[in-house]
Amino acid sequence: MRCIEVSLPVPLFRTFTYSVPEGVAWPIAPGSRVLVPFRNRADIGICLGEAEPPEGVILKPIKAVVDSVPSLPEALLHTARWISDWYAAPLGLTLRSMLPTPLTQANTPAPAGKTQRVVRIVTELPSLLQREQTFARAKQQRAVFELLEAQGGVAPLEALRVQANCSAGVFTAMAKRGLVEVRDEVMQRDPFAERAGVAPPPNPSAAQRDVIDAILRGEPGQVFLLHGITGSGKTLVYIEVLREVLRTPGRSAIVLVPEIALTSQTVDRFRGAFGDAVAVLHSGLSDGERLDAWQSLRRGERRIAVGARSALFAPLEGVGVVIVDEEHESSYKQSETPRYHAREAAIVRARAEGALVVLGSATPSLESWERADRGQAIRLSLPDRAGGAQLPPVQVVDMRVVTKEAVAARNPHAPFDPMLSVFSPTLLAAIESRLHRAEQSLLLLNRRGFAAYVQCHACGDVQVCPHCSISLTYHRVPEALVCHYCQYQHDMPSVCPKCASDKLQRRGLGTQQVEKLVAERFPEARIARMDVDTTSGKWAHTQILDRVGRGEVDILLGTQMIAKGLDFPNVTLVGVIDADTGLNLPDFRASERTFQLLSQVAGRAGRGPKGGDVVVQTRMPHAHAVQHALTHDFLGFVREELGARRHPAYPPFVHIANVIVSGVHQRATAAAATEAAEWVTQLMKRQGLRDLVLVGPAPCPIDRIKDRWRWHFLLKSSQPKLMTRVARYVAERCPVPKDSELRLVVDRDPVSLL
Repeated sequence: MRCIEVSLPVPLFRTFTYSVPEGVAWPIAPGSRVLVPFRNRADIGICLGEAEPPEGVILKPIKAVVDSVPSLPEALLHTARWISDWYAAPLGLTLRSMLPTPLTQANTPAPAGKTQRVVRIVTELPSLLQREQTFARAKQQRAVFELLEAQGGVAPLEALRVQANCSAGVFTAMAKRGLVEVRDEVMQRDPFAERAGVAPPPNPSAAQRDVIDAILRGEPGQVFLLHGITGSGKTLVYIEVLREVLRTPGRSAIVLVPEIALTSQTVDRFRGAFGDAVAVLHSGLSDGERLDAWQSLRRGERRIAVGARSALFAPLEGVGVVIVDEEHESSYKQSETPRYHAREAAIVRARAEGALVVLGSATPSLESWERADRGQAIRLSLPDRAGGAQLPPVQVVDMRVVTKEAVAARNPHAPFDPMLSVFSPTLLAAIESRLHRAEQSLLLLNRRGFAAYVQCHACGDVQVCPHCSISLTYHRVPEALVCHYCQYQHDMPSVCPKCASDKLQRRGLGTQQVEKLVAERFPEARIARMDVDTTSGKWAHTQILDRVGRGEVDILLGTQMIAKGLDFPNVTLVGVIDADTGLNLPDFRASERTFQLLSQVAGRAGRGPKGGDVVVQTRMPHAHAVQHALTHDFLGFVREELGARRHPAYPPFVHIANVIVSGVHQRATAAAATEAAEWVTQLMKRQGLRDLVLVGPAPCPIDRIKDRWRWHFLLKSSQPKLMTRVARYVAERCPVPKDSELRLVVDRDPVSLL
């Protein structure tokens, strides 16, 4: 009996064996999709290879082999197995995440593509004599034929007709003569096709060339950590490395960019260097667009996949280099099962392919920095900005002093001016000077909405989400109270629901309020706001940035998305409205994230010949994250932060897993978390696991989200193999009922503990 092992997209830590009926081509290549019966439905699974038939079991036969060519190359199967093992995720769910959604659904056809009428040469005329004879009485046909040749032998009929200034009858006549064929073909759904690429600088600097050469000398599977300050030209290094790798026939490449930085600017740079060889994969694409990009990579029509986290799973063969830009970004970590980190999975895939790995950042993660210290990566440096530009000076403004002086100077009988607590005189003067000089400013506030929360002045009650343990954020346009975790919203009340007082006060600051204050202070300024609320439309993000690039925006304000990957030479001022928004979060990475954000946004200033300045407003000027960001002192920050991570031990010195128990009833959830922690404690004692530490259990910092109460405990170990074994065992065996009431998830290497 012929049998195969099949992985199905179900939350089970096992695979299934199916028989293969006669008449089905054998063998079935691993990585191929197969249609199989499962329970009372048909499902799409992935063939993992041949299997021995189990004794005494009647096997179900597969229904069909869906692929003629495997959807998942061998290197991706290897990567999926590693992700499943390391992150304690069912293999079937991991494999499903590697495929475009339409390819994982048994009964849903793929989104139909648009078609267009195309003309294609079917008879070549290589000699001049042939052409003279063929077109002796058809000069217009010859002009069309040669125009078609110049476009690679195929072109859209309507575009060609306009170019040749001819009628459609010319194509009909040529088709009757067997010179061309006219037919409908599915159009490639590429939303970036109409954008003109931006050509890279012609020659790398000496420092860039040294880095490029060092990378290209690397052994297969070698990891390089490229620490290049903002504006040092890391993208040009990437492009030159890609260019050299792709000189080898059959080679391909993957470039990962954080979703937040995957802007039209980024795509334009790679398209400018490699044209249509680049396929873009990110969450903003429709299912059809993503499927077309995926299939063009699978067929080998495009050789470079540029995209966010999931672009790592591009179905490329012969990958020669994997580049992870802004490798420190937390968005590389998947928040749902499988909870993989794309940076770590990229290294695994690259080694399976024999490819080079380049991790690039101006502010590398402590994990990657420590990896280089251990000799597991080669550290390369670009310490200077390209073209001789200088890092902008950073001025810190202590808002405690500013507020105190403003209160002392104000007229006690005049209404309070909110501008006094939001903008320092230093920042206002800097903005004004840029407006006078027709230069651009960036203002960062990493909190969207108008006000952080609404509080009753009479009784102190705060409006909170009925489904989450979080206050509702006040949004002015449209006016509503919104939960940023579950998207619940309701109208702004006119009186306090608790005491009926009409003294409701909006407290805290959001980007909408900053926009209003800036517009009132500088009515002549052209202002654009960039946050989740203004960029929800498909091309809203691109449209805003294009306006900035054309000089149609004087002040761009927004959340952290304005801190990533933007390069505008006319931006000469960056103002950080409140540097403290993330500093006091109950998370061991809070300081690291704050330093990275301040350093990254400061790097948006001074990229052109005019130079630039940075003004950072804070009420915690002595925090080490702020202090080191002021002097662009990454090494100083690393030394201090690593010291703080040693005692108590946190990554990169130990591996951690966050075990989260959630449920709809508060007491039952707490009891289940306590029981789960005790079960792990007993496991540690039975197995003598001395290098495993359990911390907790306790309520999560945000202990209720979407009507589910949340408790957690941490597992810590300096031994990665031990952590892998225990995390998998807990995820698979821990006796917490896996039903709608209670859930247990294991988040290995979490980027947030909230």
